[in-house]
Formats: sequence, structure tokens, C-alpha cells
Amino acid sequence: MMVIDETVIALQEMSIMYEVERKRRILELLQEHQRVDVQGLNQILQVSDSTIRRDLKELEDQNLLKRTHGGAVPVQNVNFEPTFVEKEINNSDRKRLIAKKAVEQIRENDVILLDSGTTMLYLAMELKRFRKLTVVTNGIPIAQELEAAEGIDLILIGGSLRKGILSLVGPFAEQILSQLHVDKAFIGTNAIHAEEGLSTPNIDEATIKRKMIACANKAILLADSSKIGDVNLVKFAALGDIDLFITDDEAPEERLREIEAKGVEIRIVDGDGGKKA
Repeated sequence: MMVIDETVIALQEMSIMYEVERKRRILELLQEHQRVDVQGLNQILQVSDSTIRRDLKELEDQNLLKRTHGGAVPVQNVNFEPTFVEKEINNSDRKRLIAKKAVEQIRENDVILLDSGTTMLYLAMELKRFRKLTVVTNGIPIAQELEAAEGIDLILIGGSLRKGILSLVGPFAEQILSQLHVDKAFIGTNAIHAEEGLSTPNIDEATIKRKMIACANKAILLADSSKIGDVNLVKFAALGDIDLFITDDEAPEERLREIEAKGVEIRIVDGDGGKKA
């Protein structure tokens, strides 16, 4: 019996050691390639998909990586912000679905405000169907998208250009927003957290978003699931400041329940663009 017990203990220790080495290898591959996927890790480490997913979850819980659909990417600093072009590449399919769901909130003759960002650009593309709409925005690509749309009265707020991000911010933009009142504001965020609220890496951007929410009858948050659970440098709103949150079906259910508990209505689009919940 003693020999059997010692054998079991030895096997358990070997399993633990292999798990540690496996996770270390995952982190090495992530550092080398800046992205890993479950299928590739499966082939390299010769373990099941479920084992890889468990490893990735445990590493994410230790804040050593961030899981994505089908894999993982490195954890970014709280003041890191990708450029507009980089944002446009990331999760573009999910952003398009969110935009298609968001347009259902808009009615003819509405005065709406579009925050800057790639999800908002996809929403702008959906607006060309309207015969009469007033759109306020601080996003240069959004203004370019809508400038020839016959049914759109476009108001581009002034301000200082954030190069790479292509949004207008600063005192001039803030002053204009303080004089406006809109039916609905569609807001983006770099991070959404049940306890820490909505946050972004840039102070000027945070101030503009805060002003946008304040001038709207209804504030609608558009953010893909990769933003959920993150915290950035500057908080610009509590979850209670948001009336509706539209996201995709990759969002973790536990974190969505935490957000709902703060009184936020959530609508989820599935992979076919329909309403899941």
C-alpha cells in the first residue's frame, strides 16, 4: 500500500511540474508571437483543447495574459491605446454586428451623437438609410463617411486632433458639447468593469466622453466583448450613467451578470447578428 501511495504522489508531482512547464511555454510563445491560439498550442504541447483553455483561463486570472476568441494576447498597460487603424482590424466582425443592433435604437428626426472609434464608424455606415437625421460627432472618419449622405445633417465638433486616433478633443470640443442636447449618445470605451466602470487611456478623451453622456437623454454603450473586465487609466463614467449596453456573444456570462447587477440593460448580438439575450 505504501508503494502505491508513493507512486500516486510521484505521478501527481510530475503532473504539477508538467503543468507549470506547459504554462511557462505558453507565456514564452505569447511573448515571441504576441498572439497564441488554442489549435496551435494544442499541436505544440500535445494536450487537449480543454486543457489549453483551462491553462489560458488560469493565466488570465493571474493577469499574465488576456484571453480572446480562440486564443490569447498579452496584457496591455492601462495607458496603452491602439491607433484607429489597429482598432479597425481588431474584432471587426463583432463590431459590425453591434452597429447593426445599435441602429435599431434610432428613429427618423432623431438628434444623435456618435463618439469616435471603429464601432461608431460601422454605425455611421448604417445611418445612410435615414431620410432625416442630425448627427453630432468628434470622429474624423465618421464625418468623412457621412459628409455626402443626403439625409444627414452633420455637426462636427471642433477641437484638437488626436493623431492616430483621429478624434477631436480639448477645451473647444468640450465647450461645444456643453451647449448641445441630443436624443441619444452612442459611446465607446476602451474598458468596462463592473466595479471600476468605463475607462480610457487618455485624459482628454475621458473628458469628452463624460460631456457626451451628460448632454444626452439616453446613453448607449457599444463595446465588443474584448473590453469587458479591463480597466484603463482614466475613468469617465460609472455603469449607472449608461442606459443600454450592446455587446457580442463572446462576453463572459459571469461578468455580464455583474454589469446587469449595476442596473444596466444589456443586449447581446450572436454570430448571425440576431439578439441572443
